[in-house]
Parts: sequence; C-alpha cells; structure tokens
Amino acid sequence: MDRPQKILARGFTLVELLIAMAIGLTVLTATSSAFISQQKAYKLEEQKIEMFQTARATMDIISSEVKMAGYHWDPTGASLLQTTDPTTTPTTYVGMLYDTTQLEIKADLNSDGETDGTTTNDDGNEEIVYAYDSANMQITRDTGNGARPLAENIEDFSFKYFKHDSVSGSIVEVTNSANEETIRVIEITIIAKTADPDPNYSHPTYGDGYRRHTVTSYIAPPNLRN
Repeated sequence: MDRPQKILARGFTLVELLIAMAIGLTVLTATSSAFISQQKAYKLEEQKIEMFQTARATMDIISSEVKMAGYHWDPTGASLLQTTDPTTTPTTYVGMLYDTTQLEIKADLNSDGETDGTTTNDDGNEEIVYAYDSANMQITRDTGNGARPLAENIEDFSFKYFKHDSVSGSIVEVTNSANEETIRVIEITIIAKTADPDPNYSHPTYGDGYRRHTVTSYIAPPNLRN
C-alpha cells in the first residue's frame, strides 16, 4: 500500500515580498511619470492652440467691424454722421477717429443720419470702441454700455492709421487727430500669449516661459474712400 505523499506549500519569504513590492513601485512610478508628462504636454499644446485661436478669432471680429467704418456716409455733407465739428460747412467726415489708446469706429448701420442715438434709440453697434486693458491683459469692446472683455491673455494690442498720398500713390501714416478725416487704412497688431508658462521654454525676447503669437492685419474699409 502506497503511502500518501506530503505536499509542501511554500509562501513568499519577506525578502521576496520586498523585492516584488520594489519592482511594482518602480513600474508604478515610471507609469505615473509618463502619464503626468503626457498630461503636461497635452495641456501646453492645448494652451498653444487656444492662443492661436484667440489671436485669429479676435482679429477676425475686429476686422469685420472695422470694415464697416463710415457706412452710409453722405458725401454731400447733408448728414451729420462722423463729424468732428458738425457746425462747419461742409461737415468733416470722420469714419474712424484718431486715437493712440483706443480704436473707435463709427457707422450708420440703420441709415438714420447719426450714430449716437439722438434721433432714434436703435443705434447699437454704430459707435464701437476697442481698447487694451493692460492690468487684466484683455482687449475690451464698448458699444456704449461700458467696456466688456473681448479677448483674454493678450500681451499687446496696437494700431496705426494711414492715408493715401496722392503724389506718391503710397500710404502715409496719420500721426494726429487733425488729419483723422483722411484715414483710409489701419494696421492692427494683436499679441496673444499662453495662459501658463512652459517650464521647458524660454522666450528669446522676454526671457520667460510664456509662448506668444503675433497677428497683424492691414484693413482698408471700403466706405473710407476718397
């Protein structure tokens, strides 16, 4: 008669358990580091895309409204639209006011002969002011009810005005309000930046980790023609 054989069940020794835990922690740490690194890279890429979209979308909005500057102007001087001094004859046509701190556009969208609502109360979006709020890094838009944020994370918002030189045929910069009625072209520049810095990046000019994107447009509103 055969004797039953004893089966010995061995467990893990303490050393084996510690080694297994160390290997597991190493794998977990490597996996976590890779995941965190991927998340950071994804966030930075997302911020860059948002920066590009903000700059382009903001420029598109401003450009579309700048193109309406001077809409429905009466060249005979019968309308008081866009005037620096409406008591003069003929009145001085100003579709875009000269200002180095803000961009002001006027357009008679409802064709009532004025833009400030003195004749009717439906003159919304006929006098639009864009400005740069450096404290909050925003471009604001004001249609008469106070400035509202249009775009955030903006490094700079600048503009230049130009007129046509009848002698040379080129455009010449307008540098004061005395010649604002001659404005025919405007240069707009927007510099957007990422919301957060990239620790692995140093901007060549500013020396920080913020990435920046510059968009410049030259706009010639069709209603501002000689």
